[in-house]
Amino acid sequence: MILEYGLPPAAFATMRAARLAVEWLSLLKVEMFMPGRSVRLLIPALLTAIFAIGGCANTVPRTMSGTSVADVSAIRSSRLAQNAAIVAGDVDGIARYWTEDVDIRRGLGGFVQGKQAYRQLFADDPHNLFVRTPLTIDVSDAWPLAFESGEWAWHEGSPTAPVIVSGRYSAQWVKRDGRWLIRGEVFTALRCEGVGCTKPAIP
Repeated sequence: MILEYGLPPAAFATMRAARLAVEWLSLLKVEMFMPGRSVRLLIPALLTAIFAIGGCANTVPRTMSGTSVADVSAIRSSRLAQNAAIVAGDVDGIARYWTEDVDIRRGLGGFVQGKQAYRQLFADDPHNLFVRTPLTIDVSDAWPLAFESGEWAWHEGSPTAPVIVSGRYSAQWVKRDGRWLIRGEVFTALRCEGVGCTKPAIP
């Protein structure tokens, strides 16, 4: 039996429990080691460890080539590194994973085209934190293309703020000059809490 995330039941259960634990931890503050900072800052590294142990970020077929396995790992690492850049407010670090012609369909329906315009979204409002958790990554054997899907969460105001909107996303990656870059993303808002439920969707 394969679930909607492309994971067998045991792996899916592990992933779900880990994700819920991370969301719970994100509401706490680490005063001893990181005064005034949130556990959210540790999420990219924590997710990397969880996926490495549980194999939940992507179920890799036994017949997948060594090159494909390396590509999946590179894409997953890039996504988690971009998450860390978002938390740090590092706009250049966020943008380095996009192609110049990247386009995005935002969670509530807005459309953004081009690297500069996408970059400006983060520059204008650095307090909005978006975390993307990759669940499946499929690499083409024929073309320098890959497909990623997963879950995303929006925290408003600070890293300690609760999730106000969340849902699913997908992304197309393209390999150029040996690097995997995001060429397109589609986010869909499916759940909301508090003020997130007042955000208008574009019909």
